Amino acid sequence: MSTKISQEEINSILWKACDTFRGTVDASEYKNYILVMLFVKYISDVWQEHYQSLKEKYDDNGEDMILRRMQRERFVLPQGCSFQNLYDQRNEANIGEIINIALEHIEETNKQKLSGVFRNIDFNSEANLGQTKDRNTRLKHLLDDFNDSRLDLRPSRVGNLDVIGNAYEYLIARFAAGAGKKAGEFYTPAEVSELIAELVNPQAGERIADPACGSGSLLIKCGNQLLKNGVKDFALYGQEITGATWALAKMNMFLHGMDNARIEWGDTIRSPKLIEDDTTMKFEVVVANPPFSLDKWGHDEAGNDPYKRFHRGLPPQSKGDYAFISHMIETTTKDSGRVGVVVPHGVLFRASSERKIRQQLIGSMR
Repeated sequence: MSTKISQEEINSILWKACDTFRGTVDASEYKNYILVMLFVKYISDVWQEHYQSLKEKYDDNGEDMILRRMQRERFVLPQGCSFQNLYDQRNEANIGEIINIALEHIEETNKQKLSGVFRNIDFNSEANLGQTKDRNTRLKHLLDDFNDSRLDLRPSRVGNLDVIGNAYEYLIARFAAGAGKKAGEFYTPAEVSELIAELVNPQAGERIADPACGSGSLLIKCGNQLLKNGVKDFALYGQEITGATWALAKMNMFLHGMDNARIEWGDTIRSPKLIEDDTTMKFEVVVANPPFSLDKWGHDEAGNDPYKRFHRGLPPQSKGDYAFISHMIETTTKDSGRVGVVVPHGVLFRASSERKIRQQLIGSMR
């Protein structure tokens, strides 16, 4: 029986992998390379374990029959695109291009679930990873780091670990420890996300949305509130403005088997993508940890918002907290909707236009 791998082991290997890029690539960028490689390693190990189990069961029926059965799985790993295939080519002069091509094939083969996921990541980028010689050295080291014998991510070893989500949160937490925030991304402690998920108490048949979903972990925690009670009848929706983070959310949903989650890429305030019958979709549960006091959030366009989300008043141009709160309230169902949001405490006492919005909100609850 395989020994279970702990999240601490995974985190320590990932932090070591960061050394490959630290000091040469911005932290907001190199975490994306690490997490994409983690994704490839994870799906490769899952695919390999399933292949081995089918081979043991159906070996007498031939390789073709085994491969046909594999094609019916939730995802398909194209031939030549596994982590091991990439590792075997780690010394090639065009290793960055090789990785890009493998990602393209993985995405194309699983288009319904992974369309566009790798468009924001370029392992052959001179701007991000340096000139050819330096780039090849860094990518070889990265592949070496992920070839660590401890980093065996087969399901029999991982169990129920939230591999991508936990690793993402771990890296953001480490980066945030020094700077508070990186590239506009904010770290929400897992305990806070779990508390929000419990407070909104999602129910069977409900639609759950996060208009600033980041890596999707808060949505997943809401989904897990239902799954732990055996409920599978729910739907997840999200929107994320940062392309690389949107991709992580798509990967995160994929790895959790939440294949029907709809995650959109774009600016929720300026251009909401979750639209139905020419208006914003309505959800029973809306949760978010939007960027705190966002400057230039879209004040100039909000006065003519076609969806009338800001009828209680326009938030100040330099603080978008109430823009997100207003959006969330306007996208909940009228009688059964619940909102759970993390915002700075200034929303409770700041004056001017925010006071007017507060008064409107409180008045509407009477």
